Amino acid sequence: MNTESTDFLIIGSGVAGLRAAIELAPFGKVLVVTKDRPSECSTEYAQGGIAAVISDEDTVGIHLEDTLKAGDGLCREEAVRTLVEEGTDRIMELIEWGAEFDREGMKLALTLEAAHSRRRILHAHGDSTGKELERALLQKVLTLKSVRKYPFAITVDLIVNNGECHGAYVLKDSELTALFAKATILATGGAGQLYSRTTNPLVATGDGMAIAFRAGAQLEDMEFIQFHPTSLYSPTAPQFLLSESMRGEGAVLLNTSKQRFMAGYHPKEELAPRDVVSRAIISEMVKTNSRHVYLDLRHLEKDFLKQRFPQIYATCLRYDVDITEDLIPVSPAAHYIMGGVRTNLDGETNIPGLYAAGEVACTGVHGANRLASNSLLEGLVYGARAGSAAGRTSVVPSGKTERKAAPSSIPNSDEIKKNLRRVMWEKVGIIRCAESLGKARSVLSGYDAVVRKEYALRHELELKNMLTVARIITEAADRRRGSVGAHYRSDCKERGAQWQEHISLDRESFYPY
Repeated sequence: MNTESTDFLIIGSGVAGLRAAIELAPFGKVLVVTKDRPSECSTEYAQGGIAAVISDEDTVGIHLEDTLKAGDGLCREEAVRTLVEEGTDRIMELIEWGAEFDREGMKLALTLEAAHSRRRILHAHGDSTGKELERALLQKVLTLKSVRKYPFAITVDLIVNNGECHGAYVLKDSELTALFAKATILATGGAGQLYSRTTNPLVATGDGMAIAFRAGAQLEDMEFIQFHPTSLYSPTAPQFLLSESMRGEGAVLLNTSKQRFMAGYHPKEELAPRDVVSRAIISEMVKTNSRHVYLDLRHLEKDFLKQRFPQIYATCLRYDVDITEDLIPVSPAAHYIMGGVRTNLDGETNIPGLYAAGEVACTGVHGANRLASNSLLEGLVYGARAGSAAGRTSVVPSGKTERKAAPSSIPNSDEIKKNLRRVMWEKVGIIRCAESLGKARSVLSGYDAVVRKEYALRHELELKNMLTVARIITEAADRRRGSVGAHYRSDCKERGAQWQEHISLDRESFYPY
């Protein structure tokens, strides 16, 4: 086995990982590991925007209240307050580094999204906000000589000695390397690929959550999966996200009978919280025996739509859908996981030397349901905080490795993955119950032997991680016997007696692993 040392190891290069790297650069050598190219992450695909208190008509208190309301009673208020108070400074910092947000004259252009009570969503190039953030952060990182990129390397496991994290085992070009560091930050993003319909990129396989879990970290709120209501539905097209800002700008939802329906589900209609809109769409699909509903923007000005949503316009046009003239077939898709590796406000986990930030982490900011466009802001704010805390770590890596198991193989990995994603979508999806969760557990437990082995190929390591995280989500969903936020159970529609408790699972308490 090869060995290498650095001062700080960051796994993942989305908004949280890059912001952490920038913060850590003055403290020593920083190595940023990615399993694909550095820009391939959920950040790059984020369309709608980033929420922050910029307008004179907005306040930290109002943004705080909107976030708490969306989180349905399960946000940690201190974490939310930190997010909204520090968010404005992180945005101004980005602008200083060259981020180009859309403007109306000299002022930053702000739009509205569901469950926001003020126009506070900044956007870039119409609907390419994440790509612009990624560009600006990567450009800043290029100016920092202490930061080095380590692409096309998948993290296999964390190195844990005497209860401390001392780095990670990384597979690159079929060679395993032990990367030692005094602090390791997980910024690996989410786990949308566990579901057959998802807006997430192929890299979103829950790797950070799985390797943290195997190392002994606590995972919390894993039952809360946000399903985006509107992704393009077409047999020939990818599950392309149609930004919430489209509804913020006036798009409406129609069922296949061409009737508006959201007024029957929520007073805010199309701007209701995402979980409400997703369930309403599913209900309409059942009523009309169809696989989709429609998003309608035909009443809006054509040139405005082309300018405001250029990426969406161009992508839909490639699949013979003109958003200025046609009804757009849409249906929900897995989009974001509110839970993750439990951390404090500084990104610290229960394992000394291990930090987490962004979608892989659970600070309690999102509670049971994420407020739209708070995720990029969370990556900036908590990426910076995790980087700052990691720079102060007192952990001294031992340089000792104990990995000896010979790698196995999974001969039917494609079949297992397809089955896993189907089961998660059908049984642990937008609407759940004890029966569906029991069936999911039965199928997933049949793969426990797969999860316990070691592998040396990326697709097998990803599948192992996906199976691990799927089991944890299913277990957490079964334990929460009530409906809160994005977690909706048809057999327990009320919140339940102990609904305010957070469900936390770790390797010791969850016996299958």
